[in-house]
Amino acid sequence: MTPSAPLGASSEVGRLRTVLLHRPGNELRRLTPRNNDSLLFDGIPWVGRAQDEHDAFAAALRGHDVEVLYLVELLTETLADERARDVAITQVTDTLRLGDSLQGHLHRALHEQAPHELAQTLTAGLRNDEVRVGHSLVTSLLSHDDFLIDPLPNLLFTRDSSFWLPDRVAITSLAMPARERETQLTELVYTHHPRFAGVARAHGWQLEHIEGGDVLLLAAGVVAVGVGERTTPAGAERFARQTIAAGLAHTVLAVPIAQERATMHLDTVVTMVDVDKVVMYSNIADSLQAYAVTGDVEPGASAGDPDRVVLQVGAPAPFLEAAAEAIGIDMMHRIDTGLDPVTAEREQWDDGNNTLAIAPRLAVAYERNVETNERLEKAGIEVIAISGSELGSGRGGPRCMSCPVSRQALD
Repeated sequence: MTPSAPLGASSEVGRLRTVLLHRPGNELRRLTPRNNDSLLFDGIPWVGRAQDEHDAFAAALRGHDVEVLYLVELLTETLADERARDVAITQVTDTLRLGDSLQGHLHRALHEQAPHELAQTLTAGLRNDEVRVGHSLVTSLLSHDDFLIDPLPNLLFTRDSSFWLPDRVAITSLAMPARERETQLTELVYTHHPRFAGVARAHGWQLEHIEGGDVLLLAAGVVAVGVGERTTPAGAERFARQTIAAGLAHTVLAVPIAQERATMHLDTVVTMVDVDKVVMYSNIADSLQAYAVTGDVEPGASAGDPDRVVLQVGAPAPFLEAAAEAIGIDMMHRIDTGLDPVTAEREQWDDGNNTLAIAPRLAVAYERNVETNERLEKAGIEVIAISGSELGSGRGGPRCMSCPVSRQALD
C-alpha cells in the first residue's frame, strides 16, 4: 500500500486499503472507578493486555495488505505545523472552568512542549498536580487529581470521530461531553497533515450531532444513518442534505434505534459482511424500521448547496426491505447474532454485530462471540477472530476501532 492510494469509501465491504486506528495508550491509564462511567467505559481495562490485543488486530489487517495509520502518529506530525499547534492549544484552553490565570499559564506551557509531548497531553490529559502555576485560585481549590485537560480514552474508537465518503471525509459531531474534543483533533489532522492536503470535508464538529458508528455505506449512493442515543434527527437531516446535494447519495435511510447504551450506534445492531448480507441483532431484526429520504435541488439553485435541497421522507418500512429496495437488489440476507434470544443479547453486548469487513465475505470479529461467528462461517463469511477481552470494556468492536480511509470501489 502506498500513500498515493485513492482516498475515500463508497461501501462497507469494498477491499480495505488504508485504515486509521488508535493504539490504546496513557489515556486508558487515567481511568479509575470514580471516572470510568463519565468517560464511558464499563470497567478499568488492563492497558498492557489491551495494547497486545490491539497490536494483534493491526497485524491481522496488515496480513491482508491493509495499510495501518495511527492517529497519534499523524497528530504528532501535524503538531509540527505552528498553525496547527495554535489551533489545538487555543481549543483545549478555551474553557471557562480554567480561569484567566491558569488559562494563560497552560497556553504558554503547551506552546513550549515538543510535538510528541503536546500530542500526549492532548490525548492523555493533564491533572492539577502535573502543573506548576504558583498561586492560582483555581488550582488551589481543585483536588490534586482533578483534570485540567480531560483524557480521551474513547479515541480507541476511531470510527466515530470521522468517516470517509467517496471523495471527502466527514468530520462528525459527538454527542457525549467526554468525547467532544476527539473530533477537534481529527479535524486538525485532516486540515493540516500533508497526507490529506486538499481533501474536501463534510459536516463538522460544531454542527448537529452525528457519529460515525451510526453511518453505514450500504452501497454506492445509499447510506443508512442510525438515530438514537448519539445521532440526533437534526444531525441525520443535515447529513442527508449534504450528501444528496453533493451527489454522494440518492437515498439516505434514517433508522431509529433505542436510546440506550447497549444500542448506542447502528453498528451495534447491524453491520455488513457482503454486498447483500448483514449480521444483525435478532432481538430487534423484525422491528427495525427505516425512513427513505430522497431529495431534489430547488429550481435555480446552484449544484451542491445543501440549503437548497428539498427532502422527501418516505413512510417507515422494515429496514432490510428498505435497504434492498434502495440498493436495487431482491433481498438483503440476514445472519443473526447468536442462536437464541439470551445468547443473542449476550453476544450483541459483546459486539457480535460489530464486524469490520476487509473485503466481501471476509470480516474481523471478536473471538468471544462463538455462536455468531459460527453462523457467519456457515453463511460463507470468512471470520478473522481477534481477542477483545480488554478492548471491549469501552463497548466497541472491530468496526468501532477502525476508520477506513481508503476502500476499493465495488465492481
